[in-house]
Amino acid sequence: MSDLRLRRSVLYMPGSNPRALEKAKTLPADSLILDLEDAVGPEEKELAREQVCAAARSGAYGDREIIIRVNAPQTPWGDADLRAAIEACPDAILMPKVSSPAVLESIADHLEALDAPPEIKIWAMIETPAAILNIQKIAAARRDPRTRLTCFVLGTNDLAKDTWAQLVPGRVPMLPWIMFTLAAARAEGLTILDGVWNDIGDVEGCRVECRQSRDLGFDGKTLIHPNQLEPANTSFAPTEEEVRRARLVIEAFDLPENAKRGAIKVEGRMYERQHIGMAKRAVVWSEAIAAKGH
Repeated sequence: MSDLRLRRSVLYMPGSNPRALEKAKTLPADSLILDLEDAVGPEEKELAREQVCAAARSGAYGDREIIIRVNAPQTPWGDADLRAAIEACPDAILMPKVSSPAVLESIADHLEALDAPPEIKIWAMIETPAAILNIQKIAAARRDPRTRLTCFVLGTNDLAKDTWAQLVPGRVPMLPWIMFTLAAARAEGLTILDGVWNDIGDVEGCRVECRQSRDLGFDGKTLIHPNQLEPANTSFAPTEEEVRRARLVIEAFDLPENAKRGAIKVEGRMYERQHIGMAKRAVVWSEAIAAKGH
């Protein structure tokens, strides 16, 4: 059994809504983003900060990964949010509007000055045209351990707002930016999560986009409603057929007669040795999901 961290379903929870924070304790989400930014109005920012940090400290969310999304440093709430989030010690802090590596360097300085616990990681929202243009440099910031950068989160709504690109089925206007960001993340060993599906009444539309996300190569999808959890969890799980075939490929390459072969045929398909890693990933993924129970 692998210690793989599943992030198929990453659900935003509004920090100003205590009922939502309580309900999140029972939801089959891999990760929870307790939100102090977009989901919270200006008049509720301070209350949300208190509630979110209390929730993060409570230890009441089981094995769900807890992330706090703070307001940007340049806002009236950014500094207080970061200080409070560090004290609450979530698994990660999600920084909005990361448009250059300088933002991450500045956050690193703050983390050091505030003596942040080393286990707190930094996630970066990629949601501006400048971020897309600087994405390789932003991803390369991971090489500096001070930044603690481990994950990109696409903010497709903000990208649409700033570029005037339409949020259409299939997301053709955004695919070049999406894939460029994904390639940069993979080049530096970062996790990458897709943006949200906005129509909470269209669960099947969400399922289609989750499947597209998986096909494109994302680790998981950010969500805005509990009814989107099942489509995400299902879409990012390997199917029984995929796992069966993966095990066959692994077993075939393990046979003595195939020890020196670069490519073999399994059930009529050709597989090269590079496919072993892909097959093992499918098996490990399925085992991690089975251990989680949903």
